[in-house]
Amino acid sequence: MDIITTIKYVFLGLLQGLTEPIPVSSSGHLVIARELFGIEATGLSFEIFLNTASLIAILVVYRKDIISILQNLWRFVFKGARDNDAVTDFKYTICLIIATIPVGVAGLLLKDVIGDNISVGFVGVMLLFTGLALWFIKNKRGEKRDGDITVKDSIIVGLSQCIALTPGISRSGATLVGSIAVGLSQKNALRFVFLLYIPVSLGTALLSVGDIVNDPNMNTLWLAYLLAFIVTVIATYFAVKWLQNVMENGNLIYFAYYCFVLGAFSILYQLIWA
Repeated sequence: MDIITTIKYVFLGLLQGLTEPIPVSSSGHLVIARELFGIEATGLSFEIFLNTASLIAILVVYRKDIISILQNLWRFVFKGARDNDAVTDFKYTICLIIATIPVGVAGLLLKDVIGDNISVGFVGVMLLFTGLALWFIKNKRGEKRDGDITVKDSIIVGLSQCIALTPGISRSGATLVGSIAVGLSQKNALRFVFLLYIPVSLGTALLSVGDIVNDPNMNTLWLAYLLAFIVTVIATYFAVKWLQNVMENGNLIYFAYYCFVLGAFSILYQLIWA
């Protein structure tokens, strides 16, 4: 393993960490980066490996929220607590579970269809769709809080997350659009999006342990994989913090512009150079 190869994989880790939380499609960026830099990271195991690193960072960022929800859930189920916090977090947890089901089913049904043979041009088209979706909700300011989320809202957000199984469609973007479209405030939408990310990502990681362990590149590129993993954790942490600040200032539209530019570039690249 040479130093150039290691740098390439670390770059992919940095790219994953910076783009996973924000609504610009990390999977799409990885496809583009592999094409531009000639990185032969075939299969989904490496991407899932990095996705697990992003999961760790998100768990750290939202640790207080997670602990609070788990404590209130425990009190509601096992202690019979019926105060506002306990009831709200119980309903909130049910909504998270409901929103997870569609993508879980879709992921299992399509796992053999979703692969790494995705062209840069296809990613470009999907990025344009992501940008359009962000554009349409750029001025929407919902008022729903955590306790106002309904089963219907959860189903809509869950279905929107299914669309993000396609490289180039941002998972955080799709679920943000779905959450804001059903009336959640941007702050509460962002919280719901990332808490929803946890069971989906955790489930994917657990189901893919065998694929990651048996990855043919793991024996020769273990150091590159490890460094990429560490870089992804760090980059994801700061990207989430940055996105929280962007959402507070109502600047979601800038991600739409970015998707338009990168999408157009990707399509032109496919038509002219690929």
